[in-house]
Amino acid sequence: MNSYFVYILASQRNGTLYTGVTNNLFRRVWEHRNDEGISFTKKYNVHRLVWFEEHGDILQAILREKRIKRWKREWKLKLIEAENPDWMDLYDEQFVI
Repeated sequence: MNSYFVYILASQRNGTLYTGVTNNLFRRVWEHRNDEGISFTKKYNVHRLVWFEEHGDILQAILREKRIKRWKREWKLKLIEAENPDWMDLYDEQFVI
């Protein structure tokens, strides 16, 4: 089964947010953290992985990403804080040993 991830990055707690979708969460967040690719995350220093969810279907993942992008900021903050109330960098929690 393939895995696809919808994720939210933040510049800091309650800071600038970026929502994306990828098939390789480790690689994609590494790219953001190293300012490769999207200039938005580089410009606003959006490097902290604060929320993600896994999907088995790319179309469902893309649909979820598009829906979240249209949400009010308040809803996104509630989504993050429901699972990550301290705004920990989940990249460090998941991938750095």
